[in-house]
Amino acid sequence: MGALALPVPDYDAAIFFFVTVMGFRLTADTDPGDKRRVTVEPPGGGAALVLARADGPQQVAATRKQAGDRVFLFPETDDFARDPARMTAAGVVLKEKPRHEFCGTVAVWRDPFGNRSDRTGRR
Repeated sequence: MGALALPVPDYDAAIFFFVTVMGFRLTADTDPGDKRRVTVEPPGGGAALVLARADGPQQVAATRKQAGDRVFLFPETDDFARDPARMTAAGVVLKEKPRHEFCGTVAVWRDPFGNRSDRTGRR
């Protein structure tokens, strides 16, 4: 998979969150005049996110319900202790305490836009 579109209410807020808080890499931020194109990639690779500013009431409403209030993204980390601490310091709300699963240590959280994600510490 190359990329997923993620509607967001504001480009700059989304860039701040994904790059500064989550540690993603900003791979594109261009504005050819008709529509800004912003792409971020998770550390260690994987599918990129195309951050698409919501346009109109229907898309704005969808920014909080990307997956019907289920966990939407599963970004991995190589340092589980570092990342949740950095995330909570930046105001991210952990919805569940970290727990050990077959895939590693996981914690469910909400991004500033209302989407649920699951940060996974690789085993």
